[in-house]
Amino acid sequence: MKRILLAFGLTALASVAYAAGDAIEGEVQRQPTNWTAIGMFLFFVIATLFLTGWAAKRTKSTSDFYTAGGGITGFQNGLAIAGDYMSAAAFLGVSGMVFAKGVDGVVYTVGFTVGWPFILFMIAERLRNLGKYTFSDISSFRLEQTRIRTLSAFGALSVVVFYLIAQMVGAGKLIQLLFGLPYSYAVILVGVLMMLYVTFGGMLATTWVQIVKAVLLLSGATVLVLLGLAQFGFSPEAMMQAAIENHAKHEAIRQPTSLVTDPLSGISLALALMFGPAGLPHILMRFFTVPDAKEARKSVFYATGFIAYFFVLTVTIGFLAMTLVGTNPEFLTDGAITGGGNMAAIHLSKAVGGNIFLGFISAVAFATILAVVSGLALSGASAVAHDLYANVIKKGAASDKAEMRVSRIATLVLGVLAIVLGLAFENQNIAFMVGLAFGLAASVNFPVLFMSIFWRKMTTRGAFMGGLLGLLTSIVLVVTGPLVWVSVLGFEKAIFPWSQYALFSMGAAFFGIWFFSITDRSKRAEIDRAGFDAQFVRSETGLGAAGAVSH
Repeated sequence: MKRILLAFGLTALASVAYAAGDAIEGEVQRQPTNWTAIGMFLFFVIATLFLTGWAAKRTKSTSDFYTAGGGITGFQNGLAIAGDYMSAAAFLGVSGMVFAKGVDGVVYTVGFTVGWPFILFMIAERLRNLGKYTFSDISSFRLEQTRIRTLSAFGALSVVVFYLIAQMVGAGKLIQLLFGLPYSYAVILVGVLMMLYVTFGGMLATTWVQIVKAVLLLSGATVLVLLGLAQFGFSPEAMMQAAIENHAKHEAIRQPTSLVTDPLSGISLALALMFGPAGLPHILMRFFTVPDAKEARKSVFYATGFIAYFFVLTVTIGFLAMTLVGTNPEFLTDGAITGGGNMAAIHLSKAVGGNIFLGFISAVAFATILAVVSGLALSGASAVAHDLYANVIKKGAASDKAEMRVSRIATLVLGVLAIVLGLAFENQNIAFMVGLAFGLAASVNFPVLFMSIFWRKMTTRGAFMGGLLGLLTSIVLVVTGPLVWVSVLGFEKAIFPWSQYALFSMGAAFFGIWFFSITDRSKRAEIDRAGFDAQFVRSETGLGAAGAVSH
């Protein structure tokens, strides 16, 4: 297996090197080739391929594949969660949004962070005590398996697909800038590497790629901010004054603008960013990699600190770039930033640290993307293999070998789909795209998960109908909204006028769960309600939890 892995990886790298040579000799590249950046990038890819080969030898069962055997410590998992969460949208998209719009980008960082205390106090421990591999294990704990797992799997896959789009766009733009490759080549490369990591290494490889990436990203962003602030005498006030003077909109960058043009959009965005993390399948899946609920709590505690610190750095990077990048002709093409607004942090690294630091930050940014897409692909594959195949189609009778085979096939399919969608959404802001994914997670996965844990009267019919309403409402509102209806499909005016939709879709989901549960008089409803007490005891104590120690 290791030989197959290395053969695939080296073939992919050889193809990229060949294509890069063609691009360098042609007219695709607008800047001189940065061989330092390319060298660091290739070193990281080769190192992670060897790491995946190491993990492949230790991935023997479904438990190894989905949860790394439950042997990750709280601190390690906290770093890995932060690595999963500090995505391309965070590092490239949010800094790019701050660079372009000022306070609008800060709105996103606050939203991305405030949901974590909620997960810490309400979700993490109960999730670990009740689940095994996926959050569907919790949603269906006392409910009828087939309908709830099917709904949860499709909800997870919908979130994964939207989130993957953002990561693929960020990766494509980054590699396009580094190699001078056509955008399509770059997206294909990332898709191939993602499939390799997950197919062969499973959760163990994904976890260690995320840990390494988190350490490198936090260190690199810290150095980037220090070098940038050094240009202003380490004075944040001087930095902000220069940013205001050098930005085209001047004072407007200190006020919210396009993101909160009306109260409904503002409330929808806040709901999506606050409750979305509690419905992200690749984040929830990480709580099953630790041995017990105590380590799950530690995971969130550490992750919250790392994430909050990182977003402070990201905002600062955006404001630094307004002056150090936005006024430097070296980083501008036809008056706009080369490579698009998402590349503000990358250009800033060259402005303050030269080609060597650019190479390091670019390699770290690429590691960021690979870690996140790997986690997303793994959670999507688990939804297909564990929830749909093993528990719905095979009714719990699937063998480990068959389930892992289905997981790997699902990973390949998700990789191809990610490539296709990454090409279709090339020019969208990746932070905005992740906002839409958060809205979907907050509208489908979170309401069903939350109510199944805390509301005794929820029934299978209520959970299914409420979750389905949230899912369908989210998809319809996204497709008929400005992002898809106007920007992608090319219509002149959107049917749904608001770009943010979580207020409507979350409302539909919670109303559906409540209404269809209280009106349910079936025998199944009696069983669902009667099972709440046993679920409550296990969620609070850990008694009976897989691999857990009561405390």
